[in-house]
Amino acid sequence: MVGTKWSAVPWGVGAALVIVVASAAAPVAAHSPASHRLAERIVLMNPDNGRAVPASLGDDIEVRLTSYRKNGLNYTWDIPQSSDSTVLQRTAGGKTPDGGASAVFHAEHAGKATISAHRSCRPDPGRVCPLVVVPWKATVTVK
Repeated sequence: MVGTKWSAVPWGVGAALVIVVASAAAPVAAHSPASHRLAERIVLMNPDNGRAVPASLGDDIEVRLTSYRKNGLNYTWDIPQSSDSTVLQRTAGGKTPDGGASAVFHAEHAGKATISAHRSCRPDPGRVCPLVVVPWKATVTVK
């Protein structure tokens, strides 16, 4: 019987420690300031041209522009840029083999910045592109 008595003691002490640790951690979470929130990832695509976008400090704004092909013409994008890198800092950017482009911007400071890109045409051999460059932009206000 002595062995049973001693083997139950570590379990009782372990359970008591779990209860103490759990109760000590609960008030810390309950008193966290409400101003702390998880950063969001806002995704913008071709149809978001002209959109006004609200963002908060720490948010990421991802731009994904897809190319397309029509009547032997390939419409491709350049890599999106920010008009103010102190407000929106580009952290990634690139082009796809088919002419799409993407970029990720991090909201660094409060303010307003415009993300812009341009669509242009690359013709197949024997085709002629219209001499038109189409702009894409979204205005981001960071608070």
